[in-house]
Amino acid sequence: MGPPQSQAAGRDAAVQPPRTVLAAALVQALEAAGVLVAAVLAAVDAGTGHAYHLASGIAISVIGFCTAIALALVARSLRAGRRWTRTPAMLTQLFIGIVGIYLVQSRRLDWGIPALLLAVAGFAAILAPASLELLTPGRADKSAKK
Repeated sequence: MGPPQSQAAGRDAAVQPPRTVLAAALVQALEAAGVLVAAVLAAVDAGTGHAYHLASGIAISVIGFCTAIALALVARSLRAGRRWTRTPAMLTQLFIGIVGIYLVQSRRLDWGIPALLLAVAGFAAILAPASLELLTPGRADKSAKK
């Protein structure tokens, strides 16, 4: 038999990351899904002969699929509260924001505005105090010494 129900519930509550970290993980997962959709669209274009060059269309599709997998792994690890995820998640928000600006400037508002909104939401969730406390290595040690 396992531990009593109340002990197991208490342990799960202690492991549960703050809502801001869960929000950052959700944003990261949505960005992974967006990159996956873009990779599928690039693959369809390459397969139907609409890509500028077939080889570059295939390469962009493969890079897109690999990126979507990497972003999904970061989202999963962020959801688990892994400290190493802060830097890749911040870089994701930076790159998604840059791409969003480029898309808005190119009059692709249907992709650009959601990308910008996700980047801002991701930055806000990662930089929230509760997220920083969990995701910054050594931060809990520094605050305990004061």
